[in-house]
Amino acid sequence: MGNSPVTLITGGGSGIGAATARLLLEQGHRVVITGRDEQRLKRLAGELGSPEGLLTFAGDTADFDVVSGAVRAAVTAFGRLDAIVANAGFATPGTIADGDPAGWREMVLTNVLGPALLIRAALEELKKTRGRIVLVGSVAGLVHTPGNVYGATKWALTGLAENTRRLVTADGVGVTLIAPGRVETPFWDVAGGGVPEGMLLTADQLAESIVWAMSRPNGVDVNTVTVRPMGQPV
Repeated sequence: MGNSPVTLITGGGSGIGAATARLLLEQGHRVVITGRDEQRLKRLAGELGSPEGLLTFAGDTADFDVVSGAVRAAVTAFGRLDAIVANAGFATPGTIADGDPAGWREMVLTNVLGPALLIRAALEELKKTRGRIVLVGSVAGLVHTPGNVYGATKWALTGLAENTRRLVTADGVGVTLIAPGRVETPFWDVAGGGVPEGMLLTADQLAESIVWAMSRPNGVDVNTVTVRPMGQPV
């Protein structure tokens, strides 16, 4: 595995992040996953068979020291870094009219500051490998919905993706925004309102989209991938 690609995934302990880590490992990649819950990361590692190509790193993605430490750990353990997947994020219930502001600060820090810190920490290593930055956004960051504070954070991420692309494309670093629609993940447990009706994408399906974007031929930069389940009208 000495020359196999290395990917760092934030929010990798469950949902889309865990599914992406599993798929990459199956394809022979080496993977670093971060998350706040160390025990959850350890359980996932055990479920995956604790492969030698997997490294877990616990901490808050909105803390630059933590994110920088995860990048250093990846390079120390595996000798390189080829891709980052900024997947950590969550939503709070309600709208800007009736939601609880107490949770907004943490949501903004996780959903917007976290990806920016990850890019900052990883960029020099990605330039060396001419790697890829993947930002997991949302259809809510492409289509306005009434009073959606979470959507506002994902609009910010949409802007960050294009701003970053313009900064790094001359260095050979690719940037892809993955904008999923409704996905069957633990996201809905936190967002409130329950799982929406109709078809939902699975975390495994989103993982396939992420890995597809990461595996484009050299010189090809796929920038925005919107992935909805059939039947989602907006």
